[in-house]
Amino acid sequence: MVHHQFAALGDPTRLAIVERLVRGPSSAGDLAAPTTLSLPAVLKHVRVLEEAGLVTTVKRGRVRECRLREDALVAVATWTAQQQALWSARLDALGTLLEDT
Repeated sequence: MVHHQFAALGDPTRLAIVERLVRGPSSAGDLAAPTTLSLPAVLKHVRVLEEAGLVTTVKRGRVRECRLREDALVAVATWTAQQQALWSARLDALGTLLEDT
């Protein structure tokens, strides 16, 4: 699941949406306002984030409210920390090997 989340965050527009939602829930219209994207284009990006499990949406009347799923970001952060530790250890071992030769 985390790999799917990273793929969703790989797009700058979707990353900007997540960064905005860190500050709190927002309507899809408010997410679209500071961009040059149309509302349907922003909704497509939100749908990708929703399918990745990063965002939830609720439609209230004509307004679609978007919220960040904080538990999903915790999973991403945990995986990233594990990968950082793994690759730091591997690179340290490589450095030691190169110094010894």
